[in-house]
Amino acid sequence: MTAFDEFFMRMALREAEKAASDGETPTGCVIVEEPADENASPSSVRILGRAHNQTEGLVDATAHAEMLALSSAFQIRGNWRLLNTRLYVTKEPCPMCAGAIVLARVPVVVWGASDPKRGGSTVFDIFRHPGINHHPRIVQGVLEEPCVDVLKEFFRLRRK
Repeated sequence: MTAFDEFFMRMALREAEKAASDGETPTGCVIVEEPADENASPSSVRILGRAHNQTEGLVDATAHAEMLALSSAFQIRGNWRLLNTRLYVTKEPCPMCAGAIVLARVPVVVWGASDPKRGGSTVFDIFRHPGINHHPRIVQGVLEEPCVDVLKEFFRLRRK
């Protein structure tokens, strides 16, 4: 885990907090251009997409943070192929989002909290499935504790 990855995961966490304050499942996503080198400063890359879950507010089952951030990145890039990018998300992508990430050819996917019940990677193995033509590099557990905490707190309050 690098300071670069932590910087953008913190940004994704701020998006997750926005979702929670809106009564949405607290997931946030940020998509950035791949840095020129591994010692690059976060300020040296362009942010292509930033979003949080809005399924309730938009009354749209597909309005997950990743889907909304991908749409933004497609528009900014003017291309549906997101080569040379990194996607940061606070919770492991679901199967729908994992499929969209594969189709968009995102080369690096970074998440904080794994989802052992519905994860597109840990449960459904979409990112490594032999039948697909793109296999992103996965980085798990970046700022895992705060990513898990925001989810636990949201659902703790929801159960009250």
